[in-house]
Amino acid sequence: MSTTQLTRKDYLCALAVVVIWGLNFVVMKVGMRGLSPMMLGALRFALAAFPLILFVRRPQLPWHWIAAYGLVQGLGQFGLLFTALKFGMPAGMASLVIQTQAFFTLLLAAPVLHERARIHHWIGLLVAALGLAVIAGGRGEGPGQMTMLGFVLTLGGAFMWAVSNLIVRLASRKTPGYDPFAFIAWSSAAPVLPFLLLAVLIDGWDPVVGMVTGMGWGEALSVLYLAVLATLVAYTLWTKLLTRHPAAKIAPFSLLVPVVGLWAASMAFDENLQPLQWLGAACVLAGLIVNQVGGRWLRTR
Repeated sequence: MSTTQLTRKDYLCALAVVVIWGLNFVVMKVGMRGLSPMMLGALRFALAAFPLILFVRRPQLPWHWIAAYGLVQGLGQFGLLFTALKFGMPAGMASLVIQTQAFFTLLLAAPVLHERARIHHWIGLLVAALGLAVIAGGRGEGPGQMTMLGFVLTLGGAFMWAVSNLIVRLASRKTPGYDPFAFIAWSSAAPVLPFLLLAVLIDGWDPVVGMVTGMGWGEALSVLYLAVLATLVAYTLWTKLLTRHPAAKIAPFSLLVPVVGLWAASMAFDENLQPLQWLGAACVLAGLIVNQVGGRWLRTR
């Protein structure tokens, strides 16, 4: 059953997800120094699913919900995002553009889920959108520069993320009370084979074998981070929040991810942040605050 008020524990879970996902983009870049986008996806989700699904009971959901989420969130979102990073999308800007999922989620939630967003939700997202535009408009070395192909691919990944949010909400309505951890573990198995097939088709069999046998510590640690923290831990927390609260209330938390992502990219890759980009990050935070507490403020007026 969905609740409307976020508890302190909910906020802490959301903050943990923001930090893990914010660092995620730097980790992806490191992993793709020796792995192709499709191989990084295959290894990430293979490690997230196996051997866990041998010991974790399948969630009490029809197979089509598990497979749909795994393919949309795994192959769709990350297949596009990894490819965008490979084709010149800076890590900091990727962490920003992918957050357009919040807008896609809000727009799709009304016709698909019949969840009506309130005026403060729209105001909060408009303020956050202004922040995103300001960050994108800040020109400089690294995060201010992005290829059109990288932008389009990342935007596609954001749309896939929004669709996966809707799948979680629909699944929780059909079968409330399912185990989010089991759901993430089992759904992670769905994109593994498609990722492997695409890797062989795009990269060739010998390069695929060479990537696995020649994998260094950087790539191995990247796969471990992406599988355990970014997938099993963060997506379990995210799924749990989505099963308990309306999508319009949870999705905007992801707007804080680029704040962490831009900072991490500046530290790791010297993607220098400009004053305008920090101003934009402040707008994003303000938009989230309006989204979360604006309803209480309006009720007191």
